[in-house]
Amino acid sequence: MSKIKSETLGSQRLLQIAVNKRPELIRSALCKSGALKKRESIEWLSPLKADRYVEYRDRAAQKSLGLDGNLKVPLSEFWPSRGAVWDGLAIAGDNRPILLEAKAHIPEAASPGSKAGPSSLEHIRRSLTATRRHLAPRSNADWTGTFYQYANRLAYQYYLRVLNGIDSSLVFVNFTNAVDMDGPSTEHEWRGATRLIHAVMGLPDDLSRFSVFHAYIDARQLLDVK
Repeated sequence: MSKIKSETLGSQRLLQIAVNKRPELIRSALCKSGALKKRESIEWLSPLKADRYVEYRDRAAQKSLGLDGNLKVPLSEFWPSRGAVWDGLAIAGDNRPILLEAKAHIPEAASPGSKAGPSSLEHIRRSLTATRRHLAPRSNADWTGTFYQYANRLAYQYYLRVLNGIDSSLVFVNFTNAVDMDGPSTEHEWRGATRLIHAVMGLPDDLSRFSVFHAYIDARQLLDVK
């Protein structure tokens, strides 16, 4: 399966509401993060109510973004099948892909390590190493362990931008005040968690020059949306 229907709790549900019912709110957050220019258009591809909030991965994600036929390096050469499932996909401006990963509480970011089998794990390790050398050449951290999910999202951005020359953007959408998830109440808390993740992985504090951004949305602005 390359299509996955999302759960309706936490960050996934909040992103669904933001995209489908408060698009101006998420647009503002993306602009503030630097992922979207002030007057740049954006077309949401997922999660859409009309598509039953389906999320995409692998070839289905590439097809949704219109990347079929535009890739120099096939995804299968870079990553095993059943890769990242994207919380959100969009096209900005003149066909610029935007890939989103959403979080509502800090423990979500502390993902377990890869559970891939030996052959797939070696494939993943090579690609993560190439990504790490590009983003953080002085780092010797093992990206297949803690924060593996964060690492594999960065790897996909590396795959698109560096290996395929596609002007894509990766956005980590962090929700504040997600009380039911016991999430952080301020951007400052999220920024502190991100600094810790980057320190463990050996990454620089700011990845915007690699078109990797962090956006923040107050969940309270979504909870009373009908």
